[in-house]
Amino acid sequence: MGERFLMKGNEALAEAAILAGCRHFFGYPITPQTEVSAYMSKRMPKIGGTYLQAESEIAAINMVLGAAAAGARAMTSSSSPGISLKTEGISYMAGSDLPCVILNIQRGGPGLGGIQPSQADYFQATRAPGHGDLRVLVFAPATVQEMSDTVFTAFDTAERYRMPALILADGLLGQMMEPVELPSREITPAPKPWAVGANDGTRARNVVNSLYLQADVLQRKVLERFTRYAEAERNESRSEEYLSEDADVLVVAYGAASRIARGAVDLARAKGVKAGLFRPVTLWPFPKQQLIKASARVKNILVVEMSMGQMIEDVQLCMLEGFRQRAFGADIPQVRFFGRTGGVVPTPAEVLTEIERWSE
Repeated sequence: MGERFLMKGNEALAEAAILAGCRHFFGYPITPQTEVSAYMSKRMPKIGGTYLQAESEIAAINMVLGAAAAGARAMTSSSSPGISLKTEGISYMAGSDLPCVILNIQRGGPGLGGIQPSQADYFQATRAPGHGDLRVLVFAPATVQEMSDTVFTAFDTAERYRMPALILADGLLGQMMEPVELPSREITPAPKPWAVGANDGTRARNVVNSLYLQADVLQRKVLERFTRYAEAERNESRSEEYLSEDADVLVVAYGAASRIARGAVDLARAKGVKAGLFRPVTLWPFPKQQLIKASARVKNILVVEMSMGQMIEDVQLCMLEGFRQRAFGADIPQVRFFGRTGGVVPTPAEVLTEIERWSE
């Protein structure tokens, strides 16, 4: 068993990364994730690691690329506008088959927007975290403990499939304080035989590269990569359910919104309304089959997001796939939406009103 601490979400992410074997952090300050960088600036020099505040977000992600190419566990963090600047480097890393961990503590947008919590970067994370044919692993923790645990999972999974992993949180989770249990021992990452290094005659000379000028060669590389992506889809999709077994209304929410939705489900149950919660833990790969199974008996699905509605498209696609698989019998569950945007956080009472509306 490890020790328990009262920690802010951002600091738990940083300490967990250190315990997971990360010794190289490159970042740039932006609210509401600056505590990650501040924590790393204090801790890394004490343990022989590297902390570097880059001149820009673009520089930071390319420094991660260099460290990852050398076989090191490396991480960067930012908030929404900063992640947009990093997407070119994320694409280079995907094209070089390099693992890393990227934190996005989301804020309101578009543009500079505001510094309040948001979930409006779902499309960016799951659809277009960079140019070209690529995917990144996307994890969506909902508690400070889970944020800490997810860092270990993200590093391990990124290395297993040789692809970037993104932890998608938000300002609410990053700033809140909760008890968290951390491992008592640090992890020593396994050596990476594909990494670049000194050509001392003891191993093959490796080249890390994302440039392929011959179209057929690039196509072959992309197809090989998508074979790994398909394996990740089969093996890595994760979800959590709460009171879903007999639900008439199934609320689907992730991250901070799922905490609010869980409270609303409890309020609904107290009033005799059969509501349940389905929480995607991975946003890519999205837990399609788990959601189809959980939806088989419900009449309505209520998607709750701190955005104008982005994850709802994946929920709708799941319902179409469930229909194709004949998972629902005569009627497909109707997908409804409730959201707040711009940094406005919905309340359990507001979500309860929507649950009651669609339970009739």
